[in-house]
Amino acid sequence: MWWMMGEAGGHYCSKKTDDICGALCSQETGRFSSFSRLCCALRGSSSRHVYSPVTSTARRSPTSSARYGNPRPNLSTTSLTTTTRTPPWRLSADSTAGACEYPRRVYDAVLFSNELDILAVRWRELYPYITQFVLLESNSTFTGLPKPLVFAAHRDEFEFIESRLTYGTLGGRFAKGQKNPFYEEAYQRVALDQLLRIAGITDDDLLLMSDVDEIPSRHTINLLRWCDEIPKILHLRLKNYLYSFEFLVDNKSWRASVHRYETGKTRYAHYRQSDEILADAGWHCSFCFRRISEFIFKMKAYSHNDRVRFSRFLNPKRVQRVICKGADLFDMLPEEYTFKDIIGKMGPIPHSFSAVHLPSYLLENADKYRFLLPGNCIRESE
Repeated sequence: MWWMMGEAGGHYCSKKTDDICGALCSQETGRFSSFSRLCCALRGSSSRHVYSPVTSTARRSPTSSARYGNPRPNLSTTSLTTTTRTPPWRLSADSTAGACEYPRRVYDAVLFSNELDILAVRWRELYPYITQFVLLESNSTFTGLPKPLVFAAHRDEFEFIESRLTYGTLGGRFAKGQKNPFYEEAYQRVALDQLLRIAGITDDDLLLMSDVDEIPSRHTINLLRWCDEIPKILHLRLKNYLYSFEFLVDNKSWRASVHRYETGKTRYAHYRQSDEILADAGWHCSFCFRRISEFIFKMKAYSHNDRVRFSRFLNPKRVQRVICKGADLFDMLPEEYTFKDIIGKMGPIPHSFSAVHLPSYLLENADKYRFLLPGNCIRESE
């Protein structure tokens, strides 16, 4: 049995884009901090839906029911001002129509390779609202390379979630002649389905499907766990960063999704599964590592390792230069669907020096995670 259970040039986006984001509202908003206080009912409309954040004021009832210290929002004094195209959220000003009496349970499930720092930022961001953290780790990469069990060796650093952790390991198959890393990736995602069942997920629990570096904001998760009539599958539109939060690529990362779990139907996946997406829902920080060696490891280990066309791409000095420039590690053109978008993204990513609307744990521990903040592109050599 393979389960070992615990006790309880052009800038580059590593994930392909999709026209799921094509109909999004043209305006952006960072005013998301009050979104968690809303309780909503979704009224369905046509084929594609983008649900945009709104600003609000809401008074919390001192007698509200709570789970993990999070009170139920009180809508009696809520006022709304939409900041983009009017979204199809219906909110009653004089009742709690569309609201759950109690918040749903939420399961956060990830496949883990070696992203210790970004995992810590993710779990600290989500900690108040997650019922069970589910993590699966393999002793091989998607490309069949042996790897140590990194999380197992550093598990004591995550003691704060130990009582809510379901941890499993999966033995790599190391199949000779296996040339498609996506087969191994799919195999591990199927294994994650079994680990979720062991963790105790049940019908109508919320399941968060995303890579470790795709981090929903805590406000997003708090909103969704309180709402009654949310879609069965809802993609999350995340701000897309590369190397650190200094290099904002775009706002089109969409692969992360939230599912209302259905026994026998819900399968863990990382592709487009719905035409419905929630805008301004968090952050995707791709290739956001502390050490040069971690960049090189991922370049060789992840499913797109065929992009390492020349050995010089793995030269540590070159990797460091590319990071500080905001250029492409693989010397590729941007992945877009129109010439206009390709041309618009050619060249290094513009530097940003703003730290507004980033994960709170990151900002509260700026010295420890300085490499993720603007103006700190130099990485550790070892």
